[in-house]
Amino acid sequence: MADECIICKIVRKEVPSQPIYEDHDLVAFPDIRPVAPVHVLIVPKEHMVNLNDVGKNDAGLLGKMLRLSAKIANDKGIADSGYRVVINNGDDGGQIVPHLHLHLIGGKPLDHKLG
Repeated sequence: MADECIICKIVRKEVPSQPIYEDHDLVAFPDIRPVAPVHVLIVPKEHMVNLNDVGKNDAGLLGKMLRLSAKIANDKGIADSGYRVVINNGDDGGQIVPHLHLHLIGGKPLDHKLG
């Protein structure tokens, strides 16, 4: 599955993206279908389908993803006004791409229907 995964192809630089952050574990880049002025995807380089694939040894990686979302929000100037961090998990959770990814969304007042 990882060979066909669009996010894995982005990680391997087979598909162009505009990374705003990259290290050994993570890459962050703008969503191609943004729902707000700031809409960034933060993805682990290792292929994991969703949170169900995360093991107990991956807790640090998830924490790193959350810390990176706060850093990028600060860098993008939306930390003080607020932002949303979303992980869609599985079909019923709205996950479209089968690779774990976090959405950082902000830069305008957001719809409050999601709680």
